[in-house]
Amino acid sequence: MIEIHKYQEVTQIKMSRDIGGKPLYWVAAYFIDGMLVDTGCDYTSKELCDLLQKYDVEFVVNTHYHEDHVGANYLIGNTFNINIFAHPKTVCLMKQKPELYPYQEMVWGYPKNYENGIPVGDKINTLNFSFDVIETPGHCDGHIVLLETNKGWCFTGDLFVSENPKVIRPEEDITQIVNSMERILNTTKSDLVLFTSIGRIVENGRSALAECINYLKNLSREVKELYQKGYPISTIRDMLFGGEGPIYQRTNNQFSSENLIKSALAANI
Repeated sequence: MIEIHKYQEVTQIKMSRDIGGKPLYWVAAYFIDGMLVDTGCDYTSKELCDLLQKYDVEFVVNTHYHEDHVGANYLIGNTFNINIFAHPKTVCLMKQKPELYPYQEMVWGYPKNYENGIPVGDKINTLNFSFDVIETPGHCDGHIVLLETNKGWCFTGDLFVSENPKVIRPEEDITQIVNSMERILNTTKSDLVLFTSIGRIVENGRSALAECINYLKNLSREVKELYQKGYPISTIRDMLFGGEGPIYQRTNNQFSSENLIKSALAANI
């Protein structure tokens, strides 16, 4: 299932595996001036490849190696004979079969190993635009965002999803997330538009990043105060978030508020 939306010169391509005509989970790729940012999941790879026959795709940039961002790399790379760029760590990880939990296999599927990724440099240019490539770990190693400072466009991958996240995965690190968001804000003083991987386009991007940074810093401070008073992590989770939400069980206990509490307790921000 694919939906197309336009924002200025950017084409958003939202994709989801559907069951009974209903989407399971939307992920977004973006096409700008010959560049495709991310390729969605394996389940939508053929549909995306068919769609791209209508576009003049010159190359692909992956924000990171997760299965919902590189799922069509193999098919697109071989169909169009174009380069696919990514962080050097992502280039290596794309060559390997990932270990997926059952929810990931059901929603996104296993991407085919892609052997021909090319390490991306500090800049990447299209005919009309120039993008800073900013290393932004936190969601995972090898994560990058693309920033077009003249337009204020920031393609955030999975670094930013919302201003006040309530759950994270065990490997996510809010110290790195905050540092990465601050790195973006320090790269440019212009207004920002955030193009997120879940399809949300945030026009007040600078204030949204600042709000998320402040939220995580305040959360870390509050968690540490409660922990110093003797409250265990599970109790702090229940006090601040009311326990785990439905996404906890749906994701095989991977997306959890307790993970966020643990990361906030360990954070140096």
